[in-house]
Amino acid sequence: MDTPTTNDLKRRSFLRAAFSGALVTPGVMNAQQVEKAIAGQFHEEARDLPLVEDADVIVCGAGPAGIAAAITAARAGAKVRVFEWRGCLGGVWTAGLLGYLLDFDKPGFNQELLKRLEAREMRRGTVKGSVVYEPEGMKLLLEEMFVEAGVKFQLHTRVSAAYREGNRLTTIVTESKSGRQAWRAPLFIDTTGDGDLGALAGCSFEYGESDSCPCQPMSLNALLVCKDAAALAAYIHKSDPSKADGIAKDAFLAEIQRTGHFPSYSKPTLWQVRDDLLLVMMNHQYGVPCFDAAKITEATVQARAEMHKIVNGLRKLGGPWEGLQIAATAEQIGVRDGRRIKGRYVVNKDDVIAGARYDDAVVRATFSVDIHALSAENNKKAAYHNAGIKTKPYDIPLRALIAKDVDGLMMAGRNISGDFIAHASYRVTGNSVAMGEAAGVTAALAALSKRLPHEIEWKESAAKLATIRV
Repeated sequence: MDTPTTNDLKRRSFLRAAFSGALVTPGVMNAQQVEKAIAGQFHEEARDLPLVEDADVIVCGAGPAGIAAAITAARAGAKVRVFEWRGCLGGVWTAGLLGYLLDFDKPGFNQELLKRLEAREMRRGTVKGSVVYEPEGMKLLLEEMFVEAGVKFQLHTRVSAAYREGNRLTTIVTESKSGRQAWRAPLFIDTTGDGDLGALAGCSFEYGESDSCPCQPMSLNALLVCKDAAALAAYIHKSDPSKADGIAKDAFLAEIQRTGHFPSYSKPTLWQVRDDLLLVMMNHQYGVPCFDAAKITEATVQARAEMHKIVNGLRKLGGPWEGLQIAATAEQIGVRDGRRIKGRYVVNKDDVIAGARYDDAVVRATFSVDIHALSAENNKKAAYHNAGIKTKPYDIPLRALIAKDVDGLMMAGRNISGDFIAHASYRVTGNSVAMGEAAGVTAALAALSKRLPHEIEWKESAAKLATIRV
């Protein structure tokens, strides 16, 4: 008798599972489909999907850039629909428990949001460039602002496919509890942070320091409850930047080291959100691609474990740390590096160094180049560095927000067209908001006049923006 080969055994095992109902219903798969499944492939049959066409502009991703893009486009007269895969609006602000607004001294929506946070007593600090806020309160505020602007939005919904007619993006497919649904619109804005829509639409992109990782690390933030925040004042970062903040970080690191652990982020930071509620960032997860679900899962689990280890260790120290506990870890691990979708201009290192000026500038970025350690070994030497570059305030042009390879698609936020160095500066949320405003008003003008984004001059968008800013 012939000895069965490995493929024969795999086939027999697969068929037994298949016809026992473990994998498929008998008769559904033909022999060719079975062979493909054995080889690691599965053919999904085509099917008709419900199609909705009720928007001028579809925004994918409701993080900082998406919030600004959607509200601005709606105020400019467009019918707007937003899809967000998390269970709340705000992205890294809320689900990510960022808790800290950087480079936020920009005009327009940035200042409107600060005023609304102030009115609700949900922000700390007086310097507009860096503000601590309450993530939970931000969720409700953003939902109310969407309703007020007339933006249609759907949570728990992820964009899963994109289709073009020629070079024009016309339709996306989403997946949710409602199943697969198709949506068509004249204009789309990718504010997914990781450039998910651009990649699905066939855009070229860059990622990390080179063609792939090394990329900046991810971090999982958390809310902590302490017994007395005043007793921890020496370890708490003030929302008004000063040398004292560096001293507070170093003091906090020393306390963590007293527990016998050296953190994966060597500049651990505590902020006071309100009363005895604190926000903390104190971990790095290295070399994790934003598009690898298995590695992101592993990174999240490892980060949460380290977070609990540190907090449990601090509590055992007693004194001001007595009673310290985790109130909540972020729903989503914070991603610094995602895809950078190729646009009609690439913001680059030379722009940052020279302080570039452009006629179609949508925002003037001022934040320093902020590259977090790319490995655990580097973290022990320095948690972050600026690559030896002193940032001069520089312009981000509208062209960097318009996809080069696909018509009818814009980007806003950290997934715009830029190189690794420039991205390390403009990726903070104050700039993302300003980019979102620019993309929103330009997309609205294009959709309502049956033009494409690259056919809209920035002076037209700027003029319209000036009339609708609150």
